[in-house]
Order: sequence, then C-alpha cells, then structure tokens
Amino acid sequence: MATYRAVEATCDAVVGLLRDNYPADLPAPPLQFGVFTKSEFASGLGAGVSLFLYRVYLDGTDRAPNGRVLIGGRQQQPHMPLQLQFLLTAWAPDASLQQFLIGWMMRIIEDHPVLPAGLLNRRYDDDSPVFLPDETVELSAAALDTEELFHLWDLIGPGTYQLSVPYQARGLRIESTRMVQERPAVREREQRHVAGRRP
Repeated sequence: MATYRAVEATCDAVVGLLRDNYPADLPAPPLQFGVFTKSEFASGLGAGVSLFLYRVYLDGTDRAPNGRVLIGGRQQQPHMPLQLQFLLTAWAPDASLQQFLIGWMMRIIEDHPVLPAGLLNRRYDDDSPVFLPDETVELSAAALDTEELFHLWDLIGPGTYQLSVPYQARGLRIESTRMVQERPAVREREQRHVAGRRP
C-alpha cells in the first residue's frame, strides 16, 4: 500500500509519462507539462499538456477488510482505496498543434495504461518510496458527458475552455500508520456437569 503522498505521486507520474514520450520530431515551440490548480488556467501554457485533478473519492469497489501485516506480526488498520479523476488539457497557439497534441497524448496514455512503481516513485528517495515495488496504478478514460464537462469548465472560470480529455486513475491504496489494537484472547472455561446418582 502507498503512503498519503499517493495522489501527488500519481499526478506527477502521469505528467512525467507524457514528458518522457515528448515527440522528437515536433517543431517549435517546445512543449511544457505541469499539474494545474484552478487559478493557473488563466495564464495557461504556451504549448503543452496540463493535468487538473478535479475529483478524489473512496473507491468502494476495492475495499479491503485488512491492512498490511508488518514484520513482527503487527497489522495496520484497513487501507483506504482511492480513485482520481482528472482532465488532460492540450495547450497550443493554434488549432493544428492543439489537435496534434490531443491525438498524441491520448495515444501515449492508451499505450501505457498501467503506471509502475518505478515511475510513481521517481521523484522520491529510494529510502522513502510512496508506492511498494509491486504496486501499480491503472489509467483509463473517465465517464464525463459534454454537459458535465462544460459545467466543470464553468467552475474553472469563464473563457478558459481548452480542448481536454477526462481520465481516471485506479488502484491507489493509502495505508494507515495506525495498528490494529490487539484484544486479549477470550479464555474458555470448561464446565463439567456430573449427574447425580440414584441410590
């Protein structure tokens, strides 16, 4: 299970995946990549792709009853499975480049639907990784219809709309730092009833 930095690490990994696959034959201007907050849409990017995390919620389909058992036999509290929903937005000074970026971006995500721990942990020290070596995060298209998409852009700000694609990330499991409290074993008392003998 991952630490509480799993949300941050996942967003950084998606942006890092796109940056790593920067098309070498793309003419100027150079592309930029970043994780955005709402306020950053006003300035945008000259050319590139931004990630905007707009929803985080508990993934009830992946609820695990038990936490991880540590060395020594102590067990953590149940982990917290999360699902992220985010927008990938293409920025460009002209429509042709923006449409190119959308097609390229979607192809990269489709080719890499699973983020391995090596990519998820890349920004962090080897001594304090966010994800365990065998953990992964799955990427897929998110269900967001046109009306919901434009409503989201209205919340971001008037006149800020750019060509975007909604995605979701699943498989994040944030572990607890608290341990399950061990309860004392219940002792069973055996009682024997000896039937009285008749004279």
